[in-house]
Amino acid sequence: MRSSSGRNSSGNNGGSRGGNSGGRGGSSGGRGNYRGAGNARDDKQGAGRPKKPRPEERRYDVGPGATQDGPKSGRGASARGGAKGGPRQGQSTGRGRWAPASSREYDARAEERNRERYAGKKDVKLPKTFPGAEQEGERLQKVLARAGYGSRRACEELIEQARVEVNGEIVLEQGKRVDPEKDEVRVDGLTVATQSYQFFSLNKPAGVVSTMEDPDGRQCLGDYVTNRETRLFHVGRLDTETEGVILLTNHGELAHRLTHPKYGVKKTYLAHIVGPIPRDLGKKLKDGIQLEDGYARADHFRVVEQTGKNYLVEVTLHEGRKHIVRRMLAEAGFPVDKLVRVAFGPITLGDQKSGWLRRLSNTEVGMLMKEVDL
Repeated sequence: MRSSSGRNSSGNNGGSRGGNSGGRGGSSGGRGNYRGAGNARDDKQGAGRPKKPRPEERRYDVGPGATQDGPKSGRGASARGGAKGGPRQGQSTGRGRWAPASSREYDARAEERNRERYAGKKDVKLPKTFPGAEQEGERLQKVLARAGYGSRRACEELIEQARVEVNGEIVLEQGKRVDPEKDEVRVDGLTVATQSYQFFSLNKPAGVVSTMEDPDGRQCLGDYVTNRETRLFHVGRLDTETEGVILLTNHGELAHRLTHPKYGVKKTYLAHIVGPIPRDLGKKLKDGIQLEDGYARADHFRVVEQTGKNYLVEVTLHEGRKHIVRRMLAEAGFPVDKLVRVAFGPITLGDQKSGWLRRLSNTEVGMLMKEVDL
């Protein structure tokens, strides 16, 4: 009985496996029928039109001279023509057009066609955008803005306030045109440097030579303006051991007048001497000191500070002869230990540090020009 039961169980299991296998077979058959039906439908819908190859069946290396065994060269014409299979340079596109061999050739042909198209046509005159546009020169507010008087709107406000003069006449209307090369422009009575001039003040340290270039390789004024696009030159000189204000500019006429004795531009110096000094030293300097090249007179003298026998005196004069202050005080019996120029006309040293270069303001430039009648 036990063995019979085992056989029955085995038979049942075998039948079950057989049924499952049949189910899998049936399922497999169903999938096969679906694929077959889909292929038939695709063939029916695509009847009458060329069948596109699948991506894995496409060939990109088939070119002229290719055989059934393979292409003649490693890459086909379509691949060499570009990413989109375009024609090679200098080849016909097949539609009656010609692809230029280079962009330069294409530009030359386009330019030639444009010249032929517009040959013989009259020049087109653009309409005037505002009254007086045909006049020469530049707008006054633009000239003032370029000279550093603020934005164009700020310069228009200067004109509205009647603070601007052109050739001696106050300007009241906007849009006036001027010639920066010929017309004289003033703001608040001070001349405006309308051209591209530059003006600087340098606090020259001791030991610097007052030249723009030194053949002996010593430190000179040119070392402080090497990065300037415009060539600058110094106005006057200072002794190598003398410190203080020295002006640099590219305005030749202004530099000439500032150093000419006719205009008498004053320079102020602070000198350190050892006393005691007599009370009439100032009077003696103002009356004149006899030097080997003639008399030299000071315009002003005063004692600024005294510490024991050490005196700090201020000397103002308008002459510019070599070592003039040192020679005058030495001739009076007081050799100078240290000398600093603290003012050149209206330009003062102030708190400018030794070796520092600063650009002069528009007001300072106007004051300099007024000093020499420019």
